[in-house]
Amino acid sequence: MSEQEYYIGFDVGTGSARAALLDSRGRILADSMENTITYRDESDHRIFEQSTANIWSCLAKCCKSVLSQSGVSPEAIKGVSFDATCSLAVVDRDGKTISVTKGQGLGKEGDRNVILWADHRAEKEAEEINQTGEGVLNFVGGAMSLEMEIPKTLWLKRHMSVQDFEAVHLFDPSDEAECPSLAVTYRATGSSARSNCSLTCKFSYVPPGTDMAANTVTGKVETSKGWSESFLTRIGLESLVKRNYEQIGGSPGENGLILTAGQPVGNGLTASAASEFGLKEGTPVGSAVIDAYAGWIGTIAASHDHETETEKAPSLADSSSRLAAVAGTSTCHLVQSDHGILVNGVWGPYRHAVFPDYWMNEGGQSSTGQLIDFIMQTHPAYNKVLDMAKQRSSNVFDILEEKLEELKKDRGCGSSTELTKNLHLYPDLHGLSIVHHSPFLLLMLHDPGVGDLAMKFHVTLEAIALQTRHILDEMHAKGHRINAIYMSGSQAKNKPLMELLASVCNVKVIIPPNPSAAVVAGSAMLGRYAHEVAQERNGKPILTQVEQEESAKKSREALWRIMVWNFVGKLFPQRIATKMSCRIIQVEMTPEGKAVLPAATDYEQRLLDVKYKIFRESIDVQRKWRTMVEDVAK
Repeated sequence: MSEQEYYIGFDVGTGSARAALLDSRGRILADSMENTITYRDESDHRIFEQSTANIWSCLAKCCKSVLSQSGVSPEAIKGVSFDATCSLAVVDRDGKTISVTKGQGLGKEGDRNVILWADHRAEKEAEEINQTGEGVLNFVGGAMSLEMEIPKTLWLKRHMSVQDFEAVHLFDPSDEAECPSLAVTYRATGSSARSNCSLTCKFSYVPPGTDMAANTVTGKVETSKGWSESFLTRIGLESLVKRNYEQIGGSPGENGLILTAGQPVGNGLTASAASEFGLKEGTPVGSAVIDAYAGWIGTIAASHDHETETEKAPSLADSSSRLAAVAGTSTCHLVQSDHGILVNGVWGPYRHAVFPDYWMNEGGQSSTGQLIDFIMQTHPAYNKVLDMAKQRSSNVFDILEEKLEELKKDRGCGSSTELTKNLHLYPDLHGLSIVHHSPFLLLMLHDPGVGDLAMKFHVTLEAIALQTRHILDEMHAKGHRINAIYMSGSQAKNKPLMELLASVCNVKVIIPPNPSAAVVAGSAMLGRYAHEVAQERNGKPILTQVEQEESAKKSREALWRIMVWNFVGKLFPQRIATKMSCRIIQVEMTPEGKAVLPAATDYEQRLLDVKYKIFRESIDVQRKWRTMVEDVAK
């Protein structure tokens, strides 16, 4: 490159908007975050709503902030891209935001136009959808979550007037739509193209040509045409079919254009969007992805500090042995494969989710960071621990770790697992674990002391690790072969949890140097990819589905090259004084991480294995108990 080039990644999270400015080596030069507004309903705990106008305003502030912090000129920004949560946003044909709040304002113009992913109003709709047995359910692990867009869309149809519902357009906040003045990618580019990632992973779109396997309703083997007419009609969304799916993105090659991750959208930033963000008109914009998938992009190609002398840069095919865990309030587990693998209770397989002709499976824990907070903050000793942390200029986690060390010494235990060997927690309090879908708690309060809180804190981390092993075991049983977990998100800084994950799952856990930035870094990589593809096309926009497919297949290795690290060479001098090896590494945009290796003693490992058996048995017991209660209700 003749001059330094820079890229900006934008992230729309559950409660914040963020931008990061990176150079071509993946170094973050500036980072900015703004809190977004989430609206709740005091009388209905299921409701979580947001505003695309608020989201867009926060992104613009973040962009101007990173430009100011870094001193980088707008002309030096060569590409940008976005990611966002898998929520549902609603506008009308003219791009005006439509209220999703129940009551008289529903379906009318209003600011609160986003049903957040965590919103649970569509529970009944999800249950009805899952009873259909339609073939599209084969691509969500056999059961659709109420987090996804179709149950929410069905809820809207049932609660809006017919006239209002016919007028709306529905999309993912990171995505594009067919309306002017819309948030994020469409508002940034003016292009009506959609992202394959959001449609395939959350909107029941199955890319054309995909073998649907045996439809459990008809028994026939079918090939997907994209949207499933039979499925949408069966669940009551036939109005979407009648308009050739216009409200949800259109049919590819007819009235819709669907792009794979990072492909350049339209002619880049519009003049108005560039002005609001402080960037240059025409700056390439990469097709967006869901936030967790940006985390996968930002971590999965990393090298780490425990590699051997013979290891080499991974190929795209090697990504299939690497699982990305994006862990914050909840945790999403992503693994790619070169063929579709159906794992019961795990979402996917999703074709073209990131790379053309590759598939993604997505496991998840809906409450991990949230669970840790819940266990601590609802314990009688929590305020005492807060006071202790304040007095010692420390934090609650260090206080609890110190207490665990004290208890182990007093009771002659070699590990925290031994200390809590008779304490068990089933961690799914939120009711949306991917492998198992029922909330349950197997933990009783023993006493109100700090020691009890410390033990419950540890057993909560243990439970999260055991549930992760369950997800990996289900994946392995169907053909995945995972040998490392690549972490990102706030939980990657939780050292005891990382150590438990490595030992419980018996895999390496790779932690990036800046775990919380992996998602925005992944989006920045897509911005760079869009820039390179746009250059290769001499700025000619992608206008047809045929052009998209040709471009994506031709350039997919370019995205992997941007992500992956490469050894220029390794230097292993004689280990005379320090007995440390040295190496010279050339990287693209994924920084080297640190590896946490399995380190449990034989006794501790056997205890963890027994606890895992108890964990699995607790699921069977829950099902039995629920059946007993339901039988009484009948």
